[in-house]
Formats: sequence, C-alpha cells, structure tokens
Amino acid sequence: MKYLPRIADIELRSRLSYMGAVLIEGPKWCGKTTTAEQQAKSILKLQNPDMREAYLVTAKTKPSNLLKGATPRLIDEWQDAPMLWDAVRTLVDERGGIPGQFILTGSNSVNDKLILHSGTGRISRMKMYPMSLYESGESSGEISLKELFDNPDIEIDGVVSDMGINDLIRSACRGGWPASLKLGNSVEALRIAKDYLAGVVESDLINIDGIRRDASLARAIIRTYSRNLSTLAKRSNLVKDVNALNEGCSDRTFDDYVKALIRLFVIQDIPAWSPAVRSATVIRRSPKRGLVDPSIAVASLGLSPQSLEMDLKTFGFIFECMAIRDLKAYTQSLYGEISYYHDRYDLEADAVLHLDDGRYALIEFKLGSSEIEEGAMHLMEIRDLVRKHNQKEEQIKLREPDLLLVITGGLIAYTRPDGVKVIPLACLKD
Repeated sequence: MKYLPRIADIELRSRLSYMGAVLIEGPKWCGKTTTAEQQAKSILKLQNPDMREAYLVTAKTKPSNLLKGATPRLIDEWQDAPMLWDAVRTLVDERGGIPGQFILTGSNSVNDKLILHSGTGRISRMKMYPMSLYESGESSGEISLKELFDNPDIEIDGVVSDMGINDLIRSACRGGWPASLKLGNSVEALRIAKDYLAGVVESDLINIDGIRRDASLARAIIRTYSRNLSTLAKRSNLVKDVNALNEGCSDRTFDDYVKALIRLFVIQDIPAWSPAVRSATVIRRSPKRGLVDPSIAVASLGLSPQSLEMDLKTFGFIFECMAIRDLKAYTQSLYGEISYYHDRYDLEADAVLHLDDGRYALIEFKLGSSEIEEGAMHLMEIRDLVRKHNQKEEQIKLREPDLLLVITGGLIAYTRPDGVKVIPLACLKD
C-alpha cells in the first residue's frame, strides 16, 4: 500500500532542521515507524527478532556502536534499550549539535530514572496520533483550522461534507489505525482495534515495566473508561464501576493500571481550563475521560456500526473522542493543546483548543442540527464572561476567544449571524 502522507511529516522535517535528534511518541500501530522511515537514511529496529539479543547486549556494553550509520538514523522502539537516550544525547554534543542526526520512536514513555539527562536542547519531542479523517482521505479538508485562526472571517458557507452520520460511525468503529485502511470496508477492518486492545492488556502492560498485571482487570478499567468516555466521571465512581465488573480493585491498583495505560498512550484524559472568570471554587477541575482513539471504546464495549446507528446518544460521546483526536493532529505544527471548560452552573465548552501563541478557540461538539443552538449559546456565554471579567479587571485581562466553533456530524458548514462557525468534522484539516 502506498504511503499516505501524515500531518506529522511536516513537523518531523521541521524539527530535524534545527534539533540534533527527534523523539516521536505515540500509541502502537499509529504509524510512527513508517513516518520516520520516510526521512531516515539508516534504520536500527530493536525489536528485530533475529538481532534483538545482540542489539541489547551491545546497548549495555557500548551503545555508541548502535548509532553508527547514515543520518538521520532511526532508532525504532528505543525504550527497549533506555541507555541509548543518553548515548544519542552525548553523540549529538560530540558532533557539535548538528541538526538532523537521529530519529527515535517509542510506543511507551520511559521512567525518567532510567536516563541521566532530559535531552533538553538536543532531543525534541513530538507526538503522533492515529490517523485523522483528513489523513485517511475521508475528510474533504476544505476548511483549514490554521487558516481559520489566521483569518476568522474566511468564507466557509456552503462547504459540504461527504460523510453522513453512518459514515462517521463506521470510521469511528474502524479507528485511525493505518493497517485498517488496507482492509477497506471489510469486517476484518473492524478487528484491528480489537487486536490492538488485546495486545495492550495481554502483553504491553507487562512489557512496559516488567510488572505482571491482570489482563481481565485491565480490560475492566478500559471498559469503564469507555463507558464514561467524554464525561467528567469521578475517580471514585470509576473504581466503583471497575469493581462491579472485576472485584478486588483497590484505589492504589486502579491508579497503577491507569498510569501504565497513560504511559502506553491509550488513556488520554482532557484537563480542565480554569480561567479566572468566576470564583475558582465554581470551576470544575477533574479531568474529562479520554482515549487516544474512539475505536478502543467501540472494541472494549463490544459495539458495532449497526448497534451505534440505533444508539446515537452513545455515539455522541464517541464522536467527541474522534473529533478531539483529529483536532490534536490538525494543530500539531501549531503546538495545540486541548482542555475543556465546565462550571457548577453547567456552562460548558466541550473543548478549548489553545495554540502556543496564546490564541484559542471555544468548541462544542454536536452530532445533529437540533443541538447547535444550545452549543452556540454556551460558547457565547463563556465569551461574555471573559468580556465581563476584563471590564472589571484593570491589570489582569484575559484574551477573548479567537474562534467559536460548533463541530458537527452534519453536512453543511456555515457562519451564524452571531459569528459562531458551524463546521462538519469531515470538512476539516490542519
């Protein structure tokens, strides 16, 4: 199958132009190695079964031997030999900081105690995600998020999505795993996420740090996360839910499993945005429950495209997860970060998309047109809160939102008279 360009391609090329080494982190099967191979001139695959033992012995005795080769040299799954991190950092220094020396890929984060130096100034970190709808060729990409931020008045009226609700459901069930695209619309394409989930709970959770964990408990925790996807479910309620599925999960055990799943880039909670627009006591601070790809929730809950077509309420939460995955991918080069806003008065923004230059968008996710009015009102109320705060505060003023967006599963994009932009998810790109 021909390589499908990724949004990460441009970011990787940029980072290699000014930094000695680049680390690409993200979940297994999201395409890190394939993307890195497009720009690497030589490759070391630590998980090559024919050479693995020899590589690991060399890494322990003289790691610099493994770094010889044309640059950029790709060190795939570097976390299997953590000492290579410091070897890369040292060699970058010895070569005078020449950019573009190494690319490292890893599908789990490494305990900082295993490395001597953070790599700051030598190794740049970037993230990859499963494929967005634009990368998989399903979003038309007629509306660019970057262009929207640069020119909020850009004309979007009448842009039409090619994906209806049922198309979005199938894409969410399949997920953004590159391997699934090779299988088209077959039943087998939907099994990729199930195989990914099995690999995580039966193998990766042990290999990450050598601690033996119970696969059935891991499944119960991921299932609980899936049942509470895109909600503000409290940790205590999650533990209670897990124990209803699998007895004997203490708070400590729950935290250990969740921490490991975060290191594997499976769980990706969304933090709260807490602007000082009201008393700090009324802003909810607990994380919104999230997964790196909506297909994990589908696989964990035993759902199917057919069952979700009959249960659009459940799909609404899964749709939000898919939209957040895509927004993270589309704003990689802008160093985008996602949070959410929700206060005790139930005023909310499903997402707040922050760029590193201070610009931000308030976003609501709505499947159907009947919910758009409510979502738009929420966004304008939060904008008004910011304005009222700025009128009262003479010194500490907050930036007003640069964009108010309702991202939908609908078909047509348009700008409302109040300035809120309504955009189908399948029209977006970076």
